Amino acid sequence: MPDYILIVEDDNEINHMLTELLRSNGYRSQSAYSGTEALLYLRGQCGEQSTVNERPRAVILDLMLPGMTGEELLNNMKEIDNNIPVIVASAKDDVHTRVELLRAGADDYIVKPFDTEELLARLEVALRRSAKTQGVVKPGGMLTFKDIVIEPDEYRVTAAGQEVMLTRREFMILELLMSNPNKVFTKNNIYESVWNEEFVGEDNAVNVHISNIRQKLAKVNGDETYIQTVWGIGFKMCAS
Repeated sequence: MPDYILIVEDDNEINHMLTELLRSNGYRSQSAYSGTEALLYLRGQCGEQSTVNERPRAVILDLMLPGMTGEELLNNMKEIDNNIPVIVASAKDDVHTRVELLRAGADDYIVKPFDTEELLARLEVALRRSAKTQGVVKPGGMLTFKDIVIEPDEYRVTAAGQEVMLTRREFMILELLMSNPNKVFTKNNIYESVWNEEFVGEDNAVNVHISNIRQKLAKVNGDETYIQTVWGIGFKMCAS
């Protein structure tokens, strides 16, 4: 089951943007618009995307909330479950605020307006660190191809010895391709495996994600070609 992320943000537009961002990258999400509402979800007492008594795997937290502030919520949150990673997303950019929040238990801090790819990468790191600390085991063994190493247990990818920060869907696509490097995967194969939806033949999402993966790998090792386009069919790992 996809990881469940709690969004605590009172701005409707930002909350909606984060919801769409998370769900389009393979997460379940729940929106809270105040600290009091967030506490209900943190205690597993309600939530459309969560099951009964299920707590979120991570929280994206704004500070400027009505009633209970984000700082106060963070203190309450850590008393409920100190293992839930919290990423603070706030317009406050002074060093003092960031240091105090990190000391209070926040796992990361990102300043608004932020780059969505950076937020997703920070979320992946927080989830990976949390899973490792709590002993959460993900299915699947290590995969290797050329100098790429995928460690599914930790949601970690390295190439040429350097860590490559992929989003959830990018990770799943690369893992799929490397699971059978000699096979050509059609867009249909990739979309239905990663998005868990029927492919309608018009969505450009697969091309965009493949392009993103290539760019991130090229930053680490620009001399190597990892993913091959098989024109008219799909994609495979490049053997040459």
